[in-house]
Amino acid sequence: MATIARECMQHRLAATVTVVISDRPDVAGIATAQNLGIETHVVPWKTAPDRAAFELTLGGRIDAYNPDLVILAGFMRVLSGPFVERYAGRMLNIHPSLLPKYTGLHTHRRALDAGDSSHGATVHFVTPELDGGPLILQSRVTVKPSDTEAALAARVQATEHVIYPRVIEWIAAERLQWNDGRPLLDSRPLKNPVVEQFDAS
Repeated sequence: MATIARECMQHRLAATVTVVISDRPDVAGIATAQNLGIETHVVPWKTAPDRAAFELTLGGRIDAYNPDLVILAGFMRVLSGPFVERYAGRMLNIHPSLLPKYTGLHTHRRALDAGDSSHGATVHFVTPELDGGPLILQSRVTVKPSDTEAALAARVQATEHVIYPRVIEWIAAERLQWNDGRPLLDSRPLKNPVVEQFDAS
């Protein structure tokens, strides 16, 4: 989130972060956004009567800003199908694996346990299926024999700060579009994600 906001503020990304919303008041992202002068809201998950009530409040907060794009960054709540469908083609997420491998949690540990030779991150459109929306852009790093979970996670996270703003820029430039439930990149169906290999060092 901070990387995207700073890219926008420094005019390296043709977009504006108008609000940062979290379900927890104590996350670093809220303080960071406030320090950058970005409006923030907290929609508490724990005190909501149920998911429907939480999503009603969350949707109201989002819709008050009429955003062109809803960007999930470290938002760990699973959203319902009807909620996600409200923002079809306008909601992005980044996941720390080479999807469709390793949906859910502990992706770096699972890649190491499986003996994978490469690992990375994926930017994708959000659909009701968990981590299952159309894939847009993937970063790929080589897994080193000496890698620990923390070391691999750090290298993958560094690539996330590159590929997430890049996808947002594609949308801002109208290179990436949503058409009848499918993504188009440069007016062509995006059947497979674009893959960028990052240095393993």
